[in-house]
Amino acid sequence: MKVLKVFMDEYVKTHPEDKIQTLDLYQTNFQEIDGELLSAWDMLENGQSFADLSSVQQTKVTEFNDATDQFLASDKVIIANPLVNLMIPTKLKAWIDSITVAGKTFKYTETGAIPLTRGKKVMHIQAAGGKYNNQDFGTQYVKEILGFIGVQSVEKLSVEGMDHFPDQADQIIENAKIEAKRMADEF
Repeated sequence: MKVLKVFMDEYVKTHPEDKIQTLDLYQTNFQEIDGELLSAWDMLENGQSFADLSSVQQTKVTEFNDATDQFLASDKVIIANPLVNLMIPTKLKAWIDSITVAGKTFKYTETGAIPLTRGKKVMHIQAAGGKYNNQDFGTQYVKEILGFIGVQSVEKLSVEGMDHFPDQADQIIENAKIEAKRMADEF
């Protein structure tokens, strides 16, 4: 979070014309795909109206669709997360589910899926206690799923090794802050 703050502070200074929207997946209690949401989609697919859904289902469908629309409307996206058990947190996975939508960000064809998302840039900032050199499953998943939907520009800022090298933790973070400033200027 320290590195994200430095990145965002610098980004705002160097890109004052950009409109920034923040989506904190934990503060908003971001929806995961669950039985109620799946049931709502099934009802809608079978011709029932949105008004026929329960109020909980309506809220979940709306929040899911809003996240998809927010992503589609964005030129740039910044993802910041810790590495948890070599993977991204479940809330980030839930958000990724909301941007991986058939017919909106990719489509199925006779020869396989093709991406529909073009022209977006993503900055992925990830902190990890260990040292993985971007070979961890979380990094690979984010890169691959964004590529699947068509995002061709994914930059990565890793903050790694604070637990592996505790005597170097402060320096690792300081070096990442310097890199964050540089990358924010160019993003």
